[in-house]
Amino acid sequence: MASKALVVKVTVGEDAAERCSQGFTVAATAAASGVAVTLWLTGEATWFAVPGKAERFHLEHAAALSELRDQILEAGTIKVCTQCAKRRGITAADLIPGITIAGASSFVAEILEPNTQPLVY
Repeated sequence: MASKALVVKVTVGEDAAERCSQGFTVAATAAASGVAVTLWLTGEATWFAVPGKAERFHLEHAAALSELRDQILEAGTIKVCTQCAKRRGITAADLIPGITIAGASSFVAEILEPNTQPLVY
């Protein structure tokens, strides 16, 4: 059986804290379980690719977003939407090491791979 991959797209930030945290939690849990994971940060979630932003996020009874982000980076990949980064004035130089900027065509190619499950939060 071919291995499964998970692509999680988080589209919200502190404006929808529970949904944001759920996306990071699912991605980190899958990565810790050995699943190939890519976390895509779009919209307001884009800010969590910048040092210090996830560290300020707090949601009662939830794991620290910065810890989840770091777990995902250790075992998987984190990408930031090109347009979302540009709209916020974020460049590759602003990102946490290991996080990259990529466009919609990369996202589409990734989710269309066999045995890949996309989720959007």
